[in-house]
Amino acid sequence: MADSPDADVQEPQPSVADKAPDDPSDDPSDEPDGGSWQRRLLVFAVVLLGLGGAVAVAGDIPKTDGHYGFWSVLPPLVAIVLAFWMREVVSALFLGIVAGGLISGDVNVVDAFLIPAIGTEDFALILLVYLWALGGLIGLWTRTGGALRFAKWAGARIVQGPRTAKFFTWMMGILFHQGGTISTVLTGATARPIGDRHDVSHEELSYVVDSTASPAATLIPFNVWPIYVGGLVAGTIPLFETSQAGIQFFFTALPFNFYAIFAITLTLLFSWEKLPFIPGKKMRDAIQRARTTGKLDREDATPLTSRELTEVTVPKGYTPSLVDFAGPIGILLGVAILPYLYTYFLLGNTESPTLLIAEAFVLAVLAGMAIALVRGMEFQEVIDGFIDGCKGVTIGAIILALAVTLKEVADAVGTAEYVVATVGDVLTPVILPGLLLVLCVVIAFSTGTSWGTYAVVFPVAMPLAWSVLQDPFFITLCFSAVVGGSVYGDQCSPISDTTVLSSLATGSDLMDHVYTQLPLASVAGGLAIVVYTLLVWLAV
Repeated sequence: MADSPDADVQEPQPSVADKAPDDPSDDPSDEPDGGSWQRRLLVFAVVLLGLGGAVAVAGDIPKTDGHYGFWSVLPPLVAIVLAFWMREVVSALFLGIVAGGLISGDVNVVDAFLIPAIGTEDFALILLVYLWALGGLIGLWTRTGGALRFAKWAGARIVQGPRTAKFFTWMMGILFHQGGTISTVLTGATARPIGDRHDVSHEELSYVVDSTASPAATLIPFNVWPIYVGGLVAGTIPLFETSQAGIQFFFTALPFNFYAIFAITLTLLFSWEKLPFIPGKKMRDAIQRARTTGKLDREDATPLTSRELTEVTVPKGYTPSLVDFAGPIGILLGVAILPYLYTYFLLGNTESPTLLIAEAFVLAVLAGMAIALVRGMEFQEVIDGFIDGCKGVTIGAIILALAVTLKEVADAVGTAEYVVATVGDVLTPVILPGLLLVLCVVIAFSTGTSWGTYAVVFPVAMPLAWSVLQDPFFITLCFSAVVGGSVYGDQCSPISDTTVLSSLATGSDLMDHVYTQLPLASVAGGLAIVVYTLLVWLAV
């Protein structure tokens, strides 16, 4: 759809997201569908009966080579299947955790998995930075009107309609390329008010945000990704004798990271509405719905953001300003990126450059509070805005807590080890890069983590590739296939933190985001497999 050239002189109207939703009790369409609920109850009954029967044999399954055979894939498989079947993630994740507890013999999953996972430093960082700080910052903007003011400013100077709104989101995703979760938070929070005001569906917006997060981080790797991967591959083969050699190889392999290249290119074409055909009926329906009716979500959708994050309630007498938005964002970017660039490039500290992510988010929230107070907002209004924002991301906190726990369960039952062992006998050079990509997709999709997949696959994949063909170009293709395949699987997984946070930051229903993103991401993944196979075939 072409953008309206007159949009830059029109006063933006309140978006669907800015309006208080009607009382659901007044809408007869919200009555539950009997057949749907009967089917869900049947699924629950079957699953619970199966898990109940498994209690009798809990812990009796033999464990060999770090896994339980096919049983090792059951926990993530239960979670994935139920999430897609019922379009509801919380119960699906919990049942997957229970399944893992029964397989490993740890029936008390609360003590064995939930408490240890939630009590980790990694989850504390997620809770503090990506949930409370993000929610609190967005909550502040609902009081100061900063994001809405920025949306009007951008609409008058940059965005002229749905097409340029999506392109603006794509550009922000490329700009905020420091890491998957950081990108989703920054890009989503910046672009959502703009997309809402130009009838861009939340499914479209969440796809652009998610597809320019981790893919961009691996393609523009001025971040911690090369350092992490370099440490994993160090010493695995003669090409990677040190971690520094692995880091350098990461940069050398950039032109062959085909999934990231295709994903970012397809997202650009999608944003600019230049794709000849949009794969996936659900995405086409979402675009049609938003453009014709102004409804940014499906009728029965359950967005991860709540009313606290979508209603703009600027106190009487307070005038929104660009500084309300630009101040916190500037602090966030400055503290997060500048020390890293200074220590990495100027001081030459490539092993452990300074990365102040938690500090950046906390300071951004404090800066937003200070700006609002200095500009005349009452202290209680500032605190109320922050608290409302934190309340608005509660469901995201629950989902992420369960997702982190399921990753611990997958480690305990050896999910990744089993998948690697199962396909490790297929050793022909022509199919190995594509096979590694598919393997990484399966593991990352099942566990919801690209970095976790790297940790499992790289130490096995590199010696495997070296034993098949000791050729640097072949190793480069296999290396890049692991990098891209892990991101592809993580990006599409409904239990991935970046998938959850993309939905959270853009106000999308989680499963709607998964369903609409999967066909587009799969086109990029399929193209990558084809190119890897052709290049090896031509080279060999």
